[in-house]
Amino acid sequence: MANIKSAIKRNKQNEKRRLRNRVYRGAARTLVSKAKTTIVTGDAETSGVSVAQAIQALDKAAAQGVIHKNNAARRKSRLMKRLNSLA
Repeated sequence: MANIKSAIKRNKQNEKRRLRNRVYRGAARTLVSKAKTTIVTGDAETSGVSVAQAIQALDKAAAQGVIHKNNAARRKSRLMKRLNSLA
């Protein structure tokens, strides 16, 4: 445990940020996995909707700085590639 005042404050800040970031990261993960499962079912219409939701969550996470923008772009690209393979 930290003894120095600034280190104690830094630990508090890091914990707050970690909990805030979990919301965005978890939502993105959940929606991406849902999109993948809907793509596997083969229904193009519901897959398109779920992929759009996943992309929105990834963009939001990247905007918040929770994940890197290139990481979000890579995941979106892979999702779209899977979605386009249905057609």
